Amino acid sequence: MSFTLTSPITGGAQTGFTTPAYVIAVDTAPTSAGKQYAVTSFTGTQTGVDPNSSPSNPFTITLSRPTTLKTVGAIDPVTGALKSVPRNSYKIIVRKGCLPLAGQPKSVLNATLTIDVPAGADSADAANIRASMSLLIGSLNSISASIGDTLVTGVI
Repeated sequence: MSFTLTSPITGGAQTGFTTPAYVIAVDTAPTSAGKQYAVTSFTGTQTGVDPNSSPSNPFTITLSRPTTLKTVGAIDPVTGALKSVPRNSYKIIVRKGCLPLAGQPKSVLNATLTIDVPAGADSADAANIRASMSLLIGSLNSISASIGDTLVTGVI
């Protein structure tokens, strides 16, 4: 699997952060079809942020693919169209312990990105798969601080 992260990871811009970067270490993924990394430390100004420290206070990223990849189904002999198009779901999950209220235990924030790729598109239309990821990642990177602000203020 080519989902491999190298340390440190340069973080996206966020309000109140200066040059965020995250030092990661290989962690144990929940399944054999995934890779997981834990944030062991970070650089830049990120006041109040803590690294991965326990199951109740994680700071991890998990990258996974389907355990079994699906293939294109049968073609209807009358219409010549595919009877169904199965999908292969890839996921990127970030978990971070967050304090819901002073004096209370951490609660885990989960951010999950699911990418459902039509079976067969990997070989029949790789360019458009790549274009969709280019747009997605470029857009998220360009609005990184805005996403963080929205999650903090509730204003979109």
